[in-house]
Amino acid sequence: MTALLVTVAALAAVTPAAAPPPLRVCADPNNMPFSNRKEEGLENAMARLVGDALGAPVQYTWHPQRRGFVRNTLKAGLCDVMMAAPVGYERAVETIPYFRSSYVFVSRRDRHLKIRSFDDPALRKLRVGIQVIGDDYANSPPAEALGRRGLVDGVVGFPVYGDYGRPDPLAPIVKAVAQGSVDVAVVWGPIAGWFAKSSPVPLAIAPVTAPADPGGLKFAFDVGMGVRRGDDQLRRRLDDVIRTHRPQIAAILERYGVPVLRAPEQ
Repeated sequence: MTALLVTVAALAAVTPAAAPPPLRVCADPNNMPFSNRKEEGLENAMARLVGDALGAPVQYTWHPQRRGFVRNTLKAGLCDVMMAAPVGYERAVETIPYFRSSYVFVSRRDRHLKIRSFDDPALRKLRVGIQVIGDDYANSPPAEALGRRGLVDGVVGFPVYGDYGRPDPLAPIVKAVAQGSVDVAVVWGPIAGWFAKSSPVPLAIAPVTAPADPGGLKFAFDVGMGVRRGDDQLRRRLDDVIRTHRPQIAAILERYGVPVLRAPEQ
């Protein structure tokens, strides 16, 4: 009996511990500044941080992040977490938020426009770029705000998904500001911040001041990570990583030029 115990103890000492399961991430292969197949995006950086914190290798399921993305990835069981999901997202259960950002006005610094609100009378004389979602979706908040004010003649629409057949499909709306084909654009903050960083023309970014519109249009959103309904264990683990890695997360957001409104609630 003693010899058997010694043998079992010896085997336990040399048998390696089971490898942790991978962190299976749902991501878009061509969606900078959020993610790409080279793993250069904000969500890729967040996945590395979470994987390191959990001691788990990161494994991707790649799929274009447009209509059907959640159904074909997360809900299909091919992956377990989306690295960005707005609080209140109906298609997944989100973690606690790790940043809050907003739509922003983007303009050339040399224009000195200083637009902060959709009620600025200067907008009636300018070409305004906005991201449009499509006929089968509701309009984006900037489109709604401009439409309610009758500011449609100067609006220039850019598809929210961009030209997916080209690299950086989300870049054209910011490039249009730099090139002068539009005077100002209203863009989701992380997109504006990233492409403004690499713009050859200095650009100014200012958060949209929420208009006092009936219906309460929202322009600022808390963003967390998204998991399948019922996957509470993973959600709690991700919450813990967010709570204990706030400085590292802040550094990632700064590196990608994300306009952060305030630190989210912990």
